[in-house]
Amino acid sequence: MHPMINIAVRAARRAGDVMIRQMNQLESLEVTEKGRNEFVTEVDHRAEQAIVEIIHEYYPDHAILAEERGQQGQHEYEWIIDPLDGTTNYIHGFPVFSVSIAVRLKDQIEHGVVYDPLRQEIFTASRGQGAQLDGRRIRVSRRLRLQESLVATGFPYRLGKDNVDGYLQMLKAVMNESAGIRRPGSAALDLSYVAAGRVDGFWELGLNIWDIAAGALLIREAGGRISDFEGGDGFLDSGNVVAGSPKIYAALSKLLAPIARSMG
Repeated sequence: MHPMINIAVRAARRAGDVMIRQMNQLESLEVTEKGRNEFVTEVDHRAEQAIVEIIHEYYPDHAILAEERGQQGQHEYEWIIDPLDGTTNYIHGFPVFSVSIAVRLKDQIEHGVVYDPLRQEIFTASRGQGAQLDGRRIRVSRRLRLQESLVATGFPYRLGKDNVDGYLQMLKAVMNESAGIRRPGSAALDLSYVAAGRVDGFWELGLNIWDIAAGALLIREAGGRISDFEGGDGFLDSGNVVAGSPKIYAALSKLLAPIARSMG
């Protein structure tokens, strides 16, 4: 395992410990609303601080791009961090949330880690080295037909009304063509589950880079596909994502691309 993966795993586990310690005292948690349906807690900040401290202990010059503190430093290596993906779930005690850490070298995601603190599952990937769950190789599912597939998604709370209406068209289209839809509430985990074959596909609008970066690498290293709705690589910037095993990705893209184009 690459040394940067080892550090990311250590940092993710430390952040997870911060979350678990607080879970029995959620009623006393200080919560701030950054925007509509976009919350931040003292746990987000403490988890992020724990991650950054570990990274800088070993790589003091590396740049940081984190959800709560933003961009820090300039370096060819940049660590992209979501300390608590699924904050709304967390503050309600709903047991789906994760830590996401990726390492970008110039314009390429090189390493990715997603950690589920409750299940203590650690998803890891390094570019060209495959993807693992708890050290065991994982692959995307082998399902060939969208009609037999379980598809994950997320609701675009931060988007305007026109985009919400477009998303609802997408939701209806996938509901009519798939075996089922799940909306757990942590995009990083959704992407990891695509990589592990637990769901066959995923789509969402308006995500942030820290939600996507590690999971995108996991999917590609597990043999899957991920792109924006036009099949391009701009999803890290746009936050508009469709992903899945090759056949399911193709079917979802064909279904969703016309709706995405109509949204402008």
